[in-house]
Amino acid sequence: MRFKLLPIALALTVAPMFAHGEDLMQAYRQALANDPTLAQSSAEQKISHEGVVQARSVLLPQISAGMSLQQSSSTGSSNYGSNVVIDPSTGLPLSNQPTTDYGHTRQRSISGTLSQSIVDLSQWADLASAKSSQKAQTASYNAAVQDLMVRVAEAYFNVLTAEDSLKFAKAYEQSLNRQLEQARQRFKVGLSAITDVQDAKAQHDSAVAQVIAAKNSLDDAREALTQITGQPAEHLKQLRDDLPLTPPAPNKLSDWVKTALSNNPSVQAQQYNVDAADHSIDAARAGHLPTISASVSYGKSSTWTENGDYHSHTPSHTTIGLTLSVPIFSGGYTQSRVRQAIYSRDSSKDALEAQRRLTVRNTRNYYRSVLAGISQVRATKAAVTSSKSALDATQAGFEVGTRNIVDVLNSQQEVTNAQSNYSQARHQYVLDKLLLKQAAGTLQPQDLQSVNALLQ
Repeated sequence: MRFKLLPIALALTVAPMFAHGEDLMQAYRQALANDPTLAQSSAEQKISHEGVVQARSVLLPQISAGMSLQQSSSTGSSNYGSNVVIDPSTGLPLSNQPTTDYGHTRQRSISGTLSQSIVDLSQWADLASAKSSQKAQTASYNAAVQDLMVRVAEAYFNVLTAEDSLKFAKAYEQSLNRQLEQARQRFKVGLSAITDVQDAKAQHDSAVAQVIAAKNSLDDAREALTQITGQPAEHLKQLRDDLPLTPPAPNKLSDWVKTALSNNPSVQAQQYNVDAADHSIDAARAGHLPTISASVSYGKSSTWTENGDYHSHTPSHTTIGLTLSVPIFSGGYTQSRVRQAIYSRDSSKDALEAQRRLTVRNTRNYYRSVLAGISQVRATKAAVTSSKSALDATQAGFEVGTRNIVDVLNSQQEVTNAQSNYSQARHQYVLDKLLLKQAAGTLQPQDLQSVNALLQ
């Protein structure tokens, strides 16, 4: 199944200009317009297209024309002949003889050449290599689009996780603050020792530090999303409580791996790179073969003297030729090019195998992560409920004297940890489903839209 690209131009025309990425799809549209990584991949795709145009151009007729205009001047004097003036006192010719100006001689030439390669297998191999490189870059662009979806989703849910962490940290700090005040009141009336106050204060001070750290983490998460979208990340919609927990479809690991090996755009890009390297080997080996080219040339020139009667026209001439070029020895250059191309092909094959193995590993890991995520979300949700019940029981025991302040503080910490783990598990489960589809090469904007529908 081939990955269908969302036309960027269409996405930009229908997307309203929001000041804030309020939901996931708005953030994705902003990223399509502003993400420099995707823009770089798009530019590289255009570069590869021009490479095909250039490789094809040498197979097409080549036409050139030229014109030249030259001028030469000549002057001289004659000391002999009937016009020589003799000095009567010395009997010698006078030195200041008149100078003869022969005028300017001008020459004009016009030429034109049409040449056509007839047989040159290296040029055809270069064209095939350029086409494979273009396909590789197109696949890389598809991979960049899918990667953008995942990066936006990861950054978005990182912000949500950081917001939840800050919310839980603040609630924990406020709870400990109330506990500290109660400890102080109980100490004043003699119901508890000073150690209870000190324990409560130590936990409260630690909670204040956690709030500060959570604020800093939230700011960093928002900056990470802004880095992708180019827009401030504020007031994001949260993931709703009734999150559907469904296993991957199809629910068979081997099917996902098979799909990934055939559809993953990074694997496809590496395969096209191998094809391009194979064609480069053919081009290098063609350096040993003869080439044939044809040419037609036309030329005409004329010469005249400005101050004289001389004027010459050279008749125009047309030359038609067929050239056979046979390479004999190039100092080992051609053999070296062949070896270099083979080494490059071997390197491309190794890169392909590495990418295939990485794709298989990622597909298997994300498939298992989705399955484990279902159980983890359920377990952490149950942990939140049980930790709250444990806190209520511990608090009641503290009121009647069967539990101490440390037990209460620990129970409050357990509630905060359980809430944080539940938040992370929910967000990671959604991300793992997107990552699984990315590894399989089937991730599309509709998948982001489905996740966006889970926001409230």
